[in-house]
Amino acid sequence: MNAPRERVSRAFATALDYDGHARIQREVAQTLANRIAALDLPPNPRVLEIGCGTGFLTHALAGLDGDWLVTDLAPEMLERCRSRLGESARHRFAVLDGEYGTPDGGPFDLICSSLAVQWFDDTPAALARMASWLAPGGHLMVTTLGPGSFAEWRAAHQAEGLQPGTPRFADIATFGDLIHAVEHPVEHHADPLAFLHALKAIGAQTAEAGHRPLSPGQLRRVMARFAQSGCPQNGCKVTYEVVTCHLHRETNAS
Repeated sequence: MNAPRERVSRAFATALDYDGHARIQREVAQTLANRIAALDLPPNPRVLEIGCGTGFLTHALAGLDGDWLVTDLAPEMLERCRSRLGESARHRFAVLDGEYGTPDGGPFDLICSSLAVQWFDDTPAALARMASWLAPGGHLMVTTLGPGSFAEWRAAHQAEGLQPGTPRFADIATFGDLIHAVEHPVEHHADPLAFLHALKAIGAQTAEAGHRPLSPGQLRRVMARFAQSGCPQNGCKVTYEVVTCHLHRETNAS
């Protein structure tokens, strides 16, 4: 995934209406929280969250006691997550590049992240690095986007002989034994403009590095094709490919 990191951070920092448009992100965070709740964690786990955003996952796991280090690349998102949670002695907040930075306070009994690591340059390699931060018996559980995400938008470009700026997410096969589940939630938008507005509202409009923007005429043709992906009652259909990855470090691991 080769979207420029500073542009990704800036886009999310200015996504002031994120919560109002991030319906799929909220649902994915809740599903991930349910799966984490079923793990065999110690009574007061040491928890690291990567890419907290506005706090969907953090809030969904509010009932999980322990010592939390909540991180994000964008300081503005950290503050919004803190505001959602309120003051809590259990939660520490820190700006962290989850792919290249190193967190304080490890090792961790749980490392979690909801729809953030797809913005990394090399997500599978980053997850392998995160696994080294786990305590014996610890769990790494994250969700990311697979290459099947936004299939209808990509298909509309292909039908016009054009390349979309949507980042190419890591192939599912590269996650190997880490794959816990692959799901395909669907979102509907009233029309193509509503879809593009929603992407911008959640800070996900950052194009792949080197992408050449479409001309107005090309964009109109792609949007017309994209409008055909839904039915009249539902508007434009957008499919996400959500990959849940899970790694459990053995208790006797050194």
